[in-house]
Amino acid sequence: MSKILVLHTGGTIAMEENGKSGAVSPGERNPLNATLSDLIHDVDIIVDDFINIPSPHMSPELMFNIAERIENRIKKEHISGVVVTHGTDTLEETAYLLDLILQTDLPVVMTGAMRSSNEIGSDGPYNLISSLKVACCEEAKGKGVLVVLNDEIHTAKNVTKTHTSNVSTFQSPQYGPIGIVTKQRVHFHHTLTNRDRYHISKLSKKVMLLKAYAGMDSQLLLAAGELGINGIVIEALGQGNLPPETIEGIKQLRKKGIAVVMVSRCFNGIVQDVYGYEGGGKHLKELGVVFSNGLNGQKARLKLLVALEATEDIKELQQLFLR
Repeated sequence: MSKILVLHTGGTIAMEENGKSGAVSPGERNPLNATLSDLIHDVDIIVDDFINIPSPHMSPELMFNIAERIENRIKKEHISGVVVTHGTDTLEETAYLLDLILQTDLPVVMTGAMRSSNEIGSDGPYNLISSLKVACCEEAKGKGVLVVLNDEIHTAKNVTKTHTSNVSTFQSPQYGPIGIVTKQRVHFHHTLTNRDRYHISKLSKKVMLLKAYAGMDSQLLLAAGELGINGIVIEALGQGNLPPETIEGIKQLRKKGIAVVMVSRCFNGIVQDVYGYEGGGKHLKELGVVFSNGLNGQKARLKLLVALEATEDIKELQQLFLR
């Protein structure tokens, strides 16, 4: 019999809707625990009510604590796999940070819900059961942190929330899910070719995320440089281009030794040093801007937080962001 750690962190999946006001919020008890006792009989489940917060309250520090909690419990107990329940707003970020820093090859699955436990059509219990199936699956080992909702299995690296309220909100642009969960079995149809993993003991850096727009100038970049940051991620235009008025800000950030990482604000494709005009990719590359290979802004920020614990050398950072 599989022994699965279910680690709760809160979110809509652990909330209830108030019948009078319609407000969705955490209660004194986690409704998922009743689901576990009523519906799951063939798995030895260990419940860890670690925290109970809405996902906008999640932080990199708490994500790091979750990773430590998982590693410690794996070392002390004979666990077959882990399921983490989480709010959907920042689920992809926690999943990706865990994927970067967890050292275990056991299945670690994250799930959540778009509808609270007492709403009609609540998706939490079903997503939890699907996640338990994946966590028990031998094929899930060594695939990094997985995200399971709505019968689909996604990688932490590629998955993102695409709709504010639809139950099929989690998608992997360009790549799609790597597997599906059916009533009979868990089926993987492809996988990542490699896993990007780091062994760090802390998160001590400060990294900011900005989004580029038409007519953007250096004002925000120069202000950011005065805040004591170690790095900044910019969601650039197209293939990795910025308005020419931002160049002075980029130069000042690099002069201060602040790492600048470029992703695209498009949700498909990667940034490349193609255009040679002022503010174009080639120009930015010459200024020491690091180009990522497909991460969205929020995940690139987390990767930079982790990568800066390993190196602050721009050439080394560029190699890490090409993984």
